[in-house]
Amino acid sequence: MDAFSIIVNASATSLHISLLAIAFNPIAWNIVARNEYKNKTITHIFGGNARYGCYFLAIMIFSFGMLRDNLYQRALSDQPRVPMLSAPYDILIPVVLFAIGQLFVVTSTWALGITGTFLGDYFGILMDHRVQGFPFNVLRDPMYVGSTMCFIATALWYERPAGLLVSLYVYIVYLIALRFEGPFTDMIYSKRASTKKAL
Repeated sequence: MDAFSIIVNASATSLHISLLAIAFNPIAWNIVARNEYKNKTITHIFGGNARYGCYFLAIMIFSFGMLRDNLYQRALSDQPRVPMLSAPYDILIPVVLFAIGQLFVVTSTWALGITGTFLGDYFGILMDHRVQGFPFNVLRDPMYVGSTMCFIATALWYERPAGLLVSLYVYIVYLIALRFEGPFTDMIYSKRASTKKAL
């Protein structure tokens, strides 16, 4: 048995499903959001009410996020357990990491609001100005960083080294998603600024 197979059960179906779910979320929501910006599909379904459409998408994103987290935990249960930290750090570090990660996620949502968090700008629901308070004065993308920290914390808590590799994969997926989200969102706000100047 080689060193990699001692810490990762690469043949586990649950691991493959978890990796697919992790990639699915940002890919699917970027496709749906861009379609909404161009064709207003969800807005039309809700009788032209963009806010209701955004709330619907928020529920979908949140629900699939919960499913993704559940699939990740199931995947970890099928992976080899290998102690990585000695006591008391085996409890302290994952708890602190998870708490800070959740702090970034929750405060980001609070600062942006539901429509700001869940792609409201693609529905034409734009914020008046860029949020500059905590946690955006600490990190550029606190929600993605916080989420990644929670994945790492979970892997450390359950003592699954495979989870750390999955966490790295999560962060890479987020970075790729940001390469698409960032410029497109900037374009939306730049377009609004140009329209205001023209008036």
